[in-house]
Amino acid sequence: MIKRLICILIACSPALLVSAQRISPASAKAIAEKEDSLQYISAQIVFAHEQEQREKACDEFIPKLVQALKVPGSFYYKFDSLRTVSIKYPKDSTFRIFTWALQRDDRSFRHFGAIQLKTADNGLKLFPLFDNSDYINNWDTITGPKAWIGCLYYNILQTQYFNKQYYTLFGWDGNNFQSQKKLIDMLSFENGQPVFGAPMFSFAEDTIRKPTRNRFYIEYKQDVNVSLNYNPEMQLVVYDHLISESNEPGKPATYVPDMDYEGFRWKAGKWVHVEKIFHDALQQGKEPVPQPLDQRKKELQRIRTDEEVLGEINNSGKKKKKN
Repeated sequence: MIKRLICILIACSPALLVSAQRISPASAKAIAEKEDSLQYISAQIVFAHEQEQREKACDEFIPKLVQALKVPGSFYYKFDSLRTVSIKYPKDSTFRIFTWALQRDDRSFRHFGAIQLKTADNGLKLFPLFDNSDYINNWDTITGPKAWIGCLYYNILQTQYFNKQYYTLFGWDGNNFQSQKKLIDMLSFENGQPVFGAPMFSFAEDTIRKPTRNRFYIEYKQDVNVSLNYNPEMQLVVYDHLISESNEPGKPATYVPDMDYEGFRWKAGKWVHVEKIFHDALQQGKEPVPQPLDQRKKELQRIRTDEEVLGEINNSGKKKKKN
């Protein structure tokens, strides 16, 4: 699980480079002196053997990070050495999100985070994020920083609708010893305050329509790799279609990829669900004949990297275009 967490952080699309012109050499030096300590403590949150040690490291990390962020111009300091902390910027670089994960001994996770806004006076405006996902029965709800659906963000996409900016967040949750989760959440700002969730996930074009959702998530078997990310070449959010390997659709921990893909397309201010990304071209007069699922080709026990999944998606798309 720890290896998977590190792989997610390393494989994340790199954050946009933020200019260092707005931070003075004195401020940069002051933060750099604090960064060594932050680097060590943040690593302990992930790698310490005992849960008590990991919790203690997390308790130490939070005030030290805030202290570093209080240095004028800290928004322009990238904190490159914090390899176990995800730091994501939107395209407009108006804010950044810090997120990190604490694994408990029972293999469940608690997440921590903060949103730092860019300010005109280089002062600190920070919104701590409090993971309330263990206590929220209905994930399809609009929340604020104090009732955050906690996860580790690995990508952020900016879109605009009627002159309002919306930020689509892609996150991972190790969940528990049985299953993992990935989610897409919407972030916007109302009166300067962050708001998570919005009725922007539409299933109106599905064969069987479902209600519009405020966020979208998938849950799947613990030891398989599932892709959920934005594909800029296709201009689509693409994710693995999941099936229950034991024919128990009521048990998300049995869900695995079946080598098919679904997705979402940004359309008129909503993410509109696409039931099937690729469609086989049929010869004229030929009816589709269902093929049995070849279990040997599924390779469900081998963890695919995000690069392999993305290459597979792009190659499949090119073949369809040729047909």
